Amino acid sequence: MGKDNHPSAMEIDDPKSANSDQIVPKFSINVLQLLKSAQMQHGLRHGDYTRYRRYCTARLRRLYKSLKFTHGRGKYSKRNITESTVTDVRFLHVLLYSAERAWSHAMEKRQLPDGPNARQRIYLIGRLRKAVKWATLFSKLCAIKADSRTSLEAEAYASYMKGNLLFEQDQNWDVALMSFKSARAVYEELGKYGDLDNQVLCRERVEELEPSIRYCLHKVGQSNLQTSELLNIGDMEGPALDLFKAKLEAVMAEARSQQAASMTELNWLGHRFPVSNAKTRVAILKAQELEKDLHGSSADSTPSDKKLVIFDKIFSAYHEARGYIRADLATAGNAENVKDDLHGLDKAVSAMLGERTIERNLLLVKVAKSKLARRRDDKNDKVTKPEELVRLYDLLLQNTADLSDLVSSGRDKKPEEVSFADECACKTLAFRAERCFYVAKSYSVAGKRAEAYALYHHVRNLAEDALRKFKSLNGDYKNMIKDLEELCKQCRSNSCIEHALGIMEENKDQENISERISNISLTGAERLEKFLLDKLDVYESAVGDSNVKCAPRIASFPPPFQAISRTPIVLDLAYNNIEFPSLESRMKKQKGGFMSRIWG
Repeated sequence: MGKDNHPSAMEIDDPKSANSDQIVPKFSINVLQLLKSAQMQHGLRHGDYTRYRRYCTARLRRLYKSLKFTHGRGKYSKRNITESTVTDVRFLHVLLYSAERAWSHAMEKRQLPDGPNARQRIYLIGRLRKAVKWATLFSKLCAIKADSRTSLEAEAYASYMKGNLLFEQDQNWDVALMSFKSARAVYEELGKYGDLDNQVLCRERVEELEPSIRYCLHKVGQSNLQTSELLNIGDMEGPALDLFKAKLEAVMAEARSQQAASMTELNWLGHRFPVSNAKTRVAILKAQELEKDLHGSSADSTPSDKKLVIFDKIFSAYHEARGYIRADLATAGNAENVKDDLHGLDKAVSAMLGERTIERNLLLVKVAKSKLARRRDDKNDKVTKPEELVRLYDLLLQNTADLSDLVSSGRDKKPEEVSFADECACKTLAFRAERCFYVAKSYSVAGKRAEAYALYHHVRNLAEDALRKFKSLNGDYKNMIKDLEELCKQCRSNSCIEHALGIMEENKDQENISERISNISLTGAERLEKFLLDKLDVYESAVGDSNVKCAPRIASFPPPFQAISRTPIVLDLAYNNIEFPSLESRMKKQKGGFMSRIWG
């Protein structure tokens, strides 16, 4: 009994001990939804960590000012956020955005063009440590001041930040694995409850954590993951995967450097060019690895958007190799043998770049053809016009001409170069036929039947000529021959259709002319067509059929001339026959002087 009469230490320290029996309300924060919304709206949709860091800084400034929790004026005075300080949910927001600011600053350093150097890497790891510190404090205070769901999300967030730090430090892979798995378990559990948007966000975060977990398992030695599988994992998108992608790129660059040590020359069309610069070797190897993804067994199942991204990476690698080669040319001096080898290597790399450019444009043609053949089912679905395909084939003709000129520019031509030049000539002829085919289609859409008919006949002649030349070449051109044979069939059918449509339209035009001539009135009282203003009592369209190009008949413009009454013209004919009286007597007489009298 006596024990109950003595107040506890907590009651003495607490100024609100009288209200201790009241239930303190718990704060609620949807952490993942809040962060995703802020990240997508302020830069991370495009990977702009600098913009997101500035947003976090501005957000913290507004929170400090609204909470009146500033750190002094002029001189900085540190103020810690503790359990007793958290009287508003915005204090928890301060901790969350502080962790996000430190994390985004670290990711900004990670995305430097040449990668972080030793000094910048130390700073990067320091910012990640700061993010872990803020995230851990946020988790501890949420466990006390927030509801159970917010506490779980804060714990998962702190585990994710800790895993990022260990992931970047390349140490304690087992601890990093436990941190990522803990975060994944929480998000998997939270993805089963709540509204639909929150469930989708939790599942997306689980998918984003999966590559990091598999990589940690690979480093620990509990997984038989191959390098190609790691590359497939790196194709996923999301802010949570950027650190993983940077780590994966560093691993791949190290592997390429080791592989480049054994690469001494480049083989191209029978020529062997020595590659002495290590950076050039690494860039060429990177491009060749990416080309395997385009021409491998899984290339047919790869979507077009992903292939276009791979082409961009290949172009970047070849441009990088050309830059190193030309830098070596500038510093080669007077060594003629070295210069000849570098010129040949530059020519080979430029030719490979031209081949990949043609392949990329052919992929764009394939995508455009599929859109052209597809009917418009949705109002927002944009259908490709024939003119766009004409433009793409213009690019292909230019690329093929440039590549042919580049290959034919040498003095001593090898048989491989001659056959390659012949192949370019055949491709040029095939591209001309395809371009002419879509020019004919554009004339057909415009209703010009005679021009379309003539162009289809010209396309058929070009396609048959290209077919003969491809069949005479030694090589595997089955796809090209198949496309040209299909083009010949389409030309024959389309020319017949244009011929029939032309005859039908001509007969229809003759009927319309005879009908109009029979309705002509010499007085002009009757018009051949009535406008909407003349037939307001009749329900009839004044716009016409949507398939026929004609002007809408709303009103006649400019309006026709109408006869109106004119004021009479008065001609004054009596003026010339009137005799007016003399007025000399009323005129003032002029007086002369003395001299005028003498000279009279």
